[in-house]
Amino acid sequence: MVHYKKLNNGIRLIVKQMPGLMSVSMGILVHTGASVESDSEDGISHFIEHMMFKGTKKRTAYMISDAMDAIGAQMNAFTSKDITCYYAKSTTGHAAEAFEILSDLFLDSTFPEDEMSREKGVIIEEINMNDDTPDDLCLDVLSKAFYGERGYGRNILGSRENVSGFTREDIGKYMSGRYVPENIVISMAGNVDVKFAEELAEKYFSLVPPSPVNKQPVKVELAHKSLYRKKDIEQIHFALAFPSVKRYDRLFDATQIMNSVLGGSMSSRLFQKVREELGLAYTVYSYVSPYIETGSLVVYAGVNSGNYLKSVQAVYDCIKDIKSKNISKEEFMRGKEQMISSSVFSQESTSSQMLLYGKELIYSGNVYDFEERVKRIEAISWQDVLEAVEFNFDENGLAAAVVGNVDKPLDL
Repeated sequence: MVHYKKLNNGIRLIVKQMPGLMSVSMGILVHTGASVESDSEDGISHFIEHMMFKGTKKRTAYMISDAMDAIGAQMNAFTSKDITCYYAKSTTGHAAEAFEILSDLFLDSTFPEDEMSREKGVIIEEINMNDDTPDDLCLDVLSKAFYGERGYGRNILGSRENVSGFTREDIGKYMSGRYVPENIVISMAGNVDVKFAEELAEKYFSLVPPSPVNKQPVKVELAHKSLYRKKDIEQIHFALAFPSVKRYDRLFDATQIMNSVLGGSMSSRLFQKVREELGLAYTVYSYVSPYIETGSLVVYAGVNSGNYLKSVQAVYDCIKDIKSKNISKEEFMRGKEQMISSSVFSQESTSSQMLLYGKELIYSGNVYDFEERVKRIEAISWQDVLEAVEFNFDENGLAAAVVGNVDKPLDL
């Protein structure tokens, strides 16, 4: 059973009841992230996410962690290009306490100056760690090569310079336009009573005053670049990005099936050719990265430096093979079954369901419908997938990134 309610101030509540379980996942999602930041704000969404855990009007940072541990609950958060989410998971019997703590840090964080100073150092170390993780760095470089320096091309962590300079005033200004009721969804999934969930949402969130949301549509101007970062490491990591479907594009599901054939599974062309047949890579895969305004189809591989150019050619050969529409009915059906099973598997996880229903409300304003989703997947035809092939490999929008002991970017 799924229940939806909109509070008087505009905050939306979605509850997915899963009565056979003994736990509940609770999330507070905000429709904001790196893509809507200005140059001076670059990294502030992620910085705020960190600072939310550093003390409230009635709890220190330690008291927040201790209170959650005392009831055996888990709590965390993440920032993406377009969503920031604060979430907790607890046993059903401790859901009220867990939600109170989660609400406290979300609504009453005080951003102490001493904690801000320490956390800046923590995040700068996170930036350093990202720079020392070549696969993550490669995909960050690819985002800039594909989207440019702004919008979806921004690194979620921001720059060291920006992080070092953020003030409480910067946080307040940003939150006043983004952390507002119209931009917030409360999502719960698990063994939770609907009336109980409504009471919790009303108790802690009904008094949040309505305020205009700073709606800034993300500008998309594809950069069509090939970039590289020289790093003295053993492997070379490279990635390609093609323009692809938007989140609610007519060909979205067909593109997902096509991607499964290309590089989305162990039976895919990329895995079987580049890894199993040629032995060129341990990790090679592809994925679709959709947003409301745009999307990309990404191919990534981490290879031995001596096999770099041979590996690039092998990847291009797999793409060329897909572009020729050489997809069998067997591969088509396998990709479709993988999509259906993935949707089914997610139904068994409270965390997955909390995010799934919360994100759907954030992105589309609609309540996610599992049965309708499966029907849409089942209705996809082989011809739809062939149409998706035609749509997805426009080399005029191709971008590339390389990280490793190299002296030049990939030729486009």
